[in-house]
Amino acid sequence: MRCKYCFYHSVAQSREASSYGIMTHNTAENLIRKALDFSEGGSIYFAFQGGEPLFAGKEFFKDFVLTVNKYNTQGCKVYYNMQTNGTLIDEEWADFFAKNNFLLGLSLDGDQEANCFRLDGDLNYTFPKVAANMELLKARKVDFNVLVVATGYTADHIESVYKYFKSQDIKYLQFIPCLRPFGDKSEKDLYMTVDQYSSFLIKLFNLYVKDYVEGEYVSIRQFDNYVRLFLGGHAEQCGMNGFCSRQFVVEGNGNVYPCDFYCLDEWLLGNVNNEDITQLAFSKKADEFTRGSFNISTQCRNCPYFRVCRGGGCKRSKEDRDYCRAYKEFFSACLPLFRVFINGKR
Repeated sequence: MRCKYCFYHSVAQSREASSYGIMTHNTAENLIRKALDFSEGGSIYFAFQGGEPLFAGKEFFKDFVLTVNKYNTQGCKVYYNMQTNGTLIDEEWADFFAKNNFLLGLSLDGDQEANCFRLDGDLNYTFPKVAANMELLKARKVDFNVLVVATGYTADHIESVYKYFKSQDIKYLQFIPCLRPFGDKSEKDLYMTVDQYSSFLIKLFNLYVKDYVEGEYVSIRQFDNYVRLFLGGHAEQCGMNGFCSRQFVVEGNGNVYPCDFYCLDEWLLGNVNNEDITQLAFSKKADEFTRGSFNISTQCRNCPYFRVCRGGGCKRSKEDRDYCRAYKEFFSACLPLFRVFINGKR
């Protein structure tokens, strides 16, 4: 793929080593064994991202699952997630995902026109292939949601983008604002302006509420979490509670970072081949990364929308652009609509 907005490409180019290749069996085994030990019998999530994780091949994932089963002597509840561009999926992949209860995050920005930024290596549109493979996932009853990179185009056409996903009976959506590379302040169609983001949030939330009221609820992750916060609960999405949660992002060579947005040399926590996850989790650098996200401005804390906005969400997004006005306009326009969820089941 040659997506025009690949955030990982810009992250990788900021490191001394841009690529660590596909994870070896030995590194995967060390990761699995140490992750299961760290969980102490609790739930554990193995989430695969790339690039494109399917390039690791079917035998890699079959071996991964077998190795988990081998070391899972404490009976941990294990969940598998994968973020994929969908171009390599075939019947064998779909059957494997269904058999092993993988939850896929399928990257798709809407119909072919909305998907214009997602090109293959020959700069051809990937939409026809991904749309066909989405139907294969449905036929094989593979659990998946759709990950949408929200661009300026998305914001300007959100009604038609949402209509497309409804026509495909997609019930779980996550919209991820397109980020500029670190330090880049350029303006392009890829990146939502403050006005576009405000319009995007207001229009999409009205569609979300309308469908909820009419019994046609579609999960939109960001809005689901705003509703949780409005009702006095906690957000499950990282950053939306007002601070960063602890993550372990493991590169192909075993290097561990605290966040997939920050797989940078300065935030290298250590290597899973050499250290236990407990050491990595409670290291000085891991603590520094988390504590840095607690710095919320007085302006945010005094804002009437702070209890649901929590300072604007993800730290990486805030470093990219100040969307404060967009959030204020959104909550000012839409907060009364949140009342429809008070007596709901969610």
